[in-house]
Amino acid sequence: MEKLGFIHGRFQLFHNEHLQYALDAKKHCEKLIVGITSPENALLIREDIDPHRSNSEDNPFTFYERFNMIKAALLEAGIPREDFEIVPFPIERPEILYNYVPLGTTSYFTIYDQWGYEKLHRLTEVGYKTFVIPRGEKGMCSTEIRHKIIGEEDWKQMVPNAVYEYIMENNLTDKVKLALKK
Repeated sequence: MEKLGFIHGRFQLFHNEHLQYALDAKKHCEKLIVGITSPENALLIREDIDPHRSNSEDNPFTFYERFNMIKAALLEAGIPREDFEIVPFPIERPEILYNYVPLGTTSYFTIYDQWGYEKLHRLTEVGYKTFVIPRGEKGMCSTEIRHKIIGEEDWKQMVPNAVYEYIMENNLTDKVKLALKK
């Protein structure tokens, strides 16, 4: 078991498959760092290989909001607070990632598309160890959930209960609807 490992993603919003991803990675390390990519919505960098990730309507939540969703979900899942950290992780700028996660740390992730292979390349190139968690097809995505929120369809079962409560308590469904109108 590694002392330290990390996962990363935009987590626009943190859903059940993201939670499973975190739990699977945590099985391999004592302490898990969760890196939030595209941490500054005002500085989104277009990635030609995955262009939607830089659209404002696909990034309605701030770093702070995503931080709180992830923290609530991991605590609810029974991971003690001292066993995880949540940090910015601007994958768009691999040359500065060492500021957030120490080089040599193992990155646990899944690959579903070309963007996944690109991230693997970037991480190994700058000095991270990598471990691909085998998965089947990608089952759900945050975009689908955001569209359900906009359409006022049921989405509660697609996210950890703590995430649903956080979103509802902070009126963040309105934020998702507003982001689409921009």
